[in-house]
Amino acid sequence: MTDQRIEGAATELEGKAQNGLGRLTGDAKLQLDGRLNEVKGKALDAYGRVIDGLDGLVEKAPVEYQGRARQGLDFARRKPLLTTGIVAGLAVLLSGLGRRR
Repeated sequence: MTDQRIEGAATELEGKAQNGLGRLTGDAKLQLDGRLNEVKGKALDAYGRVIDGLDGLVEKAPVEYQGRARQGLDFARRKPLLTTGIVAGLAVLLSGLGRRR
C-alpha cells in the first residue's frame, strides 16, 4: 500500500468528520471544507491504487526495462500532482492528434 492511499484514507476520514461537525453546528464553511477533504482523500486513494497497479506491472516487465520503470514510479510517488498534470497534458495532446480536420 502506497503512502498516497494511507494519506488519502486519513484525509477522507478527516473530511467526513469535518462535514458531520459542520452539519451538527450549522457551519457551512466547515461542511464545505469537509467535502473538499473527502474528495481530496478519494483522489489520493485512487492515485495510490494506480501506483500500486503499475508497481505490479513493473514486476512483469522485461528485466532490461524494470530499472527505468522503477525510476518512473519513484518519480510518480514523489511528485503526484506533477505526474497527474503530465498525464493530463499528454491526454489532451493525443486527443487533439486523433481528431479529423
